Amino acid sequence: MENKPPRPSSYLALAIITTIVCCLPTGIVSIIYSTKVNGLYEDGKYDEAERASKNAKTWGLVSIGAAFLGVIVYVLIFGVAIFGAMASGH
Repeated sequence: MENKPPRPSSYLALAIITTIVCCLPTGIVSIIYSTKVNGLYEDGKYDEAERASKNAKTWGLVSIGAAFLGVIVYVLIFGVAIFGAMASGH
């Protein structure tokens, strides 16, 4: 019997949620990596499965970061516009 390392997490839920809620392009990259994890693991490519797992997690977190950055930029742009309109009396 082969001694397999534990199966790495695929982070598929994180990938799907961040794709829908946060940032589509980076979320899709996360989904692609997450769907590779189980197949690589079953093929005995444990190191590759671990790398795909880490990449799926990384891209999911990048997606969350991009969403937060987008919200901050949005608030700053419209905050400055609203402040400018209030200051000019319009």
